[in-house]
Amino acid sequence: MPTTETTALTTALERDYGLPGAVLERLPIGQVTVNYRARFPDRAVLFVKHYPAGADLAAERSAIAQSRLAGEHGVPVATARASLDGQVITEHDGHAISVWEWVEGRTVEDGLNPAQQRAAGRALGTIHRAFVGHPAAASASSKLERWMNPDIQKLEATVDKLLGMVNERAQRDDFDEQALRTLAERRAVLHRIPGLIAGLPELSTQVLHGDYSAVNLLFDGDTLTAVLDFLPPDPFLTAYELGRIAFDPRAVVLHEDWITSGVRLVGAYLETNPDLPAADVRACARVALLQLVTSLYGVKQHYCDPGLLQDDLDQFWLLRHAAAQRLLERLEEVEAALGEAAAQHGR
Repeated sequence: MPTTETTALTTALERDYGLPGAVLERLPIGQVTVNYRARFPDRAVLFVKHYPAGADLAAERSAIAQSRLAGEHGVPVATARASLDGQVITEHDGHAISVWEWVEGRTVEDGLNPAQQRAAGRALGTIHRAFVGHPAAASASSKLERWMNPDIQKLEATVDKLLGMVNERAQRDDFDEQALRTLAERRAVLHRIPGLIAGLPELSTQVLHGDYSAVNLLFDGDTLTAVLDFLPPDPFLTAYELGRIAFDPRAVVLHEDWITSGVRLVGAYLETNPDLPAADVRACARVALLQLVTSLYGVKQHYCDPGLLQDDLDQFWLLRHAAAQRLLERLEEVEAALGEAAAQHGR
């Protein structure tokens, strides 16, 4: 049954893109945009992204340009279809959409296998090599200073607030019990953050994909068919993006050989971006750990501002917390393995 929203979108597809007769199916993906599969009478299939009210559409357009730039360098990406007047995002009556060619594939939710790890590593290396001279890199990172100097007291206060909210519930469900345990564990390690930061070497920054994670990689078997959802250009730590995918929480928690897996992905990355300094390679797991341990993403939304797909965010919090615990316990071993990988690739 069409809704007011889907009726507006089908009208926009016909008016702005010359695509009549769309049948829209909402997809259970995305925490910011509302996403649809659009089927047409001629059996064509497209992907439609509906932006929320107040979205920064200029930033979204620049993100689409980043995707296009990566595609020009051989990275498999989805292609944004321009409207009849050449726009990659159209706006009418409070509705803003972009339309994309449909790419077959699926996201891997239980950790990448060896072939997929290599494909993901090589693609990220290609992206970083393509973006290394990006004009936006001349500007200072908008978030690096904050990232390098997290407010530990504020983190502790937020954890305490969340613990208080859970404890005040008259009846607690399974997630509440898990939240109590994981938040207490997180609070107990926050004092280690300054030491982890002090152990970082000088690291390089550049324009990145911005959100290179398993949920934004489509695979058809072992073949990477598309890298999705680039962010606007904003320079940040190269090691951050490498460590985030090499030590993806799914791999760290669900696979016993997660250190080998992470190093394998890093090795594949260095095949296409061999100029990354050894210091960045060795530090990428520590940077990934710091990102995890300073984040309350998922559990904070659960109690303060539920997301579009909050059940997914709940599970993501539990996964990321478990990954942070494992990385913290074995960080020295991981960094030694990364140092060996850098040496093997001449870094």
